[in-house]
Amino acid sequence: MKKHHILQVGWLALLLLLAACTDAPSDQSSNDTAGNKEATPTSDNTDLTEVTVMLDWLPNTNHTGLYVAQANGYYEEQGLKITIQQPGEGNTSDQMVAAGQAEFGISNQENVTMARTNDIPVVSIAAVIQNNTSSFAFLEDSGIETVNDFEGKRYGGWGSASEEATIQAVMENAGADFNELELITLGATDFVKAIGRDADIMWLFDGWDKIAAELAGKKINTISLRELDPALNYYTPVIIANESLLSDQPELAEAFMEATSKGYQDAIEQPEQAANTLLEAVPELDEDLVQESQQYLSSQFQADSEQWGLQKTEVWAAYADWMAERSLIEAELNVEEAFTNGFLPDPSS
Repeated sequence: MKKHHILQVGWLALLLLLAACTDAPSDQSSNDTAGNKEATPTSDNTDLTEVTVMLDWLPNTNHTGLYVAQANGYYEEQGLKITIQQPGEGNTSDQMVAAGQAEFGISNQENVTMARTNDIPVVSIAAVIQNNTSSFAFLEDSGIETVNDFEGKRYGGWGSASEEATIQAVMENAGADFNELELITLGATDFVKAIGRDADIMWLFDGWDKIAAELAGKKINTISLRELDPALNYYTPVIIANESLLSDQPELAEAFMEATSKGYQDAIEQPEQAANTLLEAVPELDEDLVQESQQYLSSQFQADSEQWGLQKTEVWAAYADWMAERSLIEAELNVEEAFTNGFLPDPSS
């Protein structure tokens, strides 16, 4: 989950690689993840359409619905054979989906907004989690209670422009001096080891790093982003597809989302069983962390939405406006083209 809102350093440079990799064969050996567990066949595999799903990071509980749908044969019921991969070094799920090297991927609203405003044709087709469950985190004994206390402290993060803009915005809204915060680029570090040692404040997902810290005996306090600014309650993560796939093969997207929705519904209703399924597929994950994380996310996947996966226009518009106000995007986002609920199954059927 540490991929959090990777507007990755050099985002525009990565986008320029799309043209080069669109026609290039995918390097399956470098992209395969330990989580590529195939479901037990229930039909002749030669009749199945092969589909690649590109993760945004290492397999974790954000992805459990995919693994549950795979293990329970839901994709095969829809005529699909799914391979779950993680992007190779230097690639992103957005990049691979936009280049046609994966049919579907896991991303987030921030990356999709950046892509769409740079003419990269990825579309969000489902919100994996209804609310932004990320927070600023710090040790309980750090002396930090509010955003104002960030002054004089060290913030450790990815070093992206959007990350810096977010911290600056919430500090200025609180009347704190952003210039009094020391920014340190840590990259893909271990939160549990880094917090308090390399940085006083870090950005994490409540459903993963916070739980990992608590299991390690560290006492962590957090400030939720969505409580600091309603515009920061954006969708992270989301499921994405290429615009051309949705136009040319809508039945494929419908079949994929029918099965995926069933997988996430199972994860909502049977979190312990769903966690076991993920652990069977990716046995190197920490069992206690996966179980506790899944229990937490079971109430977050759908939250108070009438259906898992639904996205709202106002959420997309509010965050796009927020990004534009801070010059994180230069072009106006066409919100209606950035996401769709049209491939989610009919809840009445």
